Amino acid sequence: MLETWLTRNLDIEVPILGAPMGGRAGGLLAGEVSRAGGLGLLGAARYATPQWIAEEAAVARELGGRFGVGLMTWSLDDDDSLLDAAIEQQPALLTLSFGDPAAYVPRVHAAGIPVASQVNTLEDMRIAERAGVDLIIAQGGEAGGHTGRIGTLPLLQELLDATGLPVAAAGGIGTGRGLAAVIAAGAEGALIGTALLASPETVGPDYARDRVVEAGSADTVYTSVFDRARSQPWPSRWGGRAIANEFTRTWEGAAGSEETLAQAYDPADPSLGVVYAGEAVGLVHAARPAGDVVRQIAADAERLLARFA
Repeated sequence: MLETWLTRNLDIEVPILGAPMGGRAGGLLAGEVSRAGGLGLLGAARYATPQWIAEEAAVARELGGRFGVGLMTWSLDDDDSLLDAAIEQQPALLTLSFGDPAAYVPRVHAAGIPVASQVNTLEDMRIAERAGVDLIIAQGGEAGGHTGRIGTLPLLQELLDATGLPVAAAGGIGTGRGLAAVIAAGAEGALIGTALLASPETVGPDYARDRVVEAGSADTVYTSVFDRARSQPWPSRWGGRAIANEFTRTWEGAAGSEETLAQAYDPADPSLGVVYAGEAVGLVHAARPAGDVVRQIAADAERLLARFA
């Protein structure tokens, strides 16, 4: 029931990709997702280094064999050394998201690596399609971290009707019901991130995992204040979805310079630091191993889809 383009072309057992969450998805998380039958992706954020990619790829490879790497396309325009570092590790998939990947796709393909792009609008999809990517990931506004504003289901339907490329879905998918729903709609599988955020394999402070378990689906906010506080030069069209806290309640929509925000921000304090998470956070009720999460999502989706076989 779960055989799709993803399983056939990426040589994985279940059509689940572990989201390349910057600052959270290292080799341990990616490796456990892959060991459970999906494909875990390293989150190579702008501040990552080639050495980090090499070290985390080694961990992921030892645990799960296959893995992928996710890069932010807009940041490569200033320095593409992370792309070379990622290609050197020969991942099973490389994602180039948040920007036009046309300048980089040929280099990845020349190394025999398929390319995916997370997109947030129909025009984004057309740009990625012209660039020659192999897989489109429809990332809805429910997703955690940086994302767009269109909901996953409307975006997924629009993209499926507009392209002949395989399309996976991201944003708001945290259980087997969500995976079954997008596959039934025509998607080739799902990219999941928030569902894994409480898992012990994630990078980051313990309080971040606790916040994910405690938060409900209405407890997130779409904001750019954390980027401004940390001097992260994300293009203005992409805000980030995070769990609301004292910092967002104080500064979202308020006047304040980057210097003022930086002074108020404290990554060690759960009330003043950022925990990026999507609306699926309300589906996370405990800190569970990433492999268990992936296996349960896959098993539940297969059981639900079997009802319509």
